[in-house]
Amino acid sequence: MRVLVAGSTGMVGGEVARQLAARGDEVRGLVRGSADESKVAALRASGVTVVEGDLRDGQSLSAACQGVDAVVTTVSAMPFSWQEGNTIGDVDRDGTIRLIDAAKQAGVRRFVHTSFPHEPEPTYRLGEAKAAAERHLVRSGMEYAILAANYFTEVWLSPALGFDYTTGSVTIYGDGTNPMSWVSYVDVARTACEATSRPEARNATLPVGGPEALTPLDVVAIFEERSGRKWDVQHIPVESLQEQLAAADDEIQESIATLQIAYATAQAFRMRPEDYLLQTGLKSVPEYAEQVVAQSAGQSAGV
Repeated sequence: MRVLVAGSTGMVGGEVARQLAARGDEVRGLVRGSADESKVAALRASGVTVVEGDLRDGQSLSAACQGVDAVVTTVSAMPFSWQEGNTIGDVDRDGTIRLIDAAKQAGVRRFVHTSFPHEPEPTYRLGEAKAAAERHLVRSGMEYAILAANYFTEVWLSPALGFDYTTGSVTIYGDGTNPMSWVSYVDVARTACEATSRPEARNATLPVGGPEALTPLDVVAIFEERSGRKWDVQHIPVESLQEQLAAADDEIQESIATLQIAYATAQAFRMRPEDYLLQTGLKSVPEYAEQVVAQSAGQSAGV
């Protein structure tokens, strides 16, 4: 199969491209001219053909889509690539719609779009952009698979977002009792790869989560057991998150606050493996905790 991966220098997109190439597919990785050279080199080293293009340039997308059977996109301006001219509207909505149109015109059979669970008519800009692109994809006439991916284990359970397993401290949004099926980005990538061809993924919105639903307090208990120490737990009440949302003066602050409120309250992130496209081999939170706690201990010991 010939597959174009948009977002191939990102965390999920890079893993999608690597896995597709490893299983023997002919993979093109769409990269911008300003892409990190080390990431581009890693793509090439894994057997991916790099093609230059930009979601703001329809002509480059048309060229990239020629002759491919499927397109997988993991692109988003949130949160690392956001800048003037590269906003959520530019990338997650308009750029994705432009890629969908280019794929349709090129005769692409199936389009796989990574997203997250959201209400049908979101009222915040990231949700609005994702929903608009999804509606356009459904109406395109191509076969589609939309991945409603849960909170990424490696992102939300990391020091970058206040889950600091190196110091044993954590910030929890809300009271910590809302269950979520935390998912490894590797399993999201595995699902995207399978969704390019599996019949049951055709014209479907697919929940993508981990093997079990755990509350943030459950997760802290797992890390305390693995690390052998009591953690310092701080809570941000939902009311404070709502105040942050009301005071947000740009779309990144708005999107982060909205995702934090969903973390604390939304029931859509409590998923069941029997509803997934891939139901086995999913990385669990205890496995992740075992891995990162051991790595942290090794680094502290100078190993």
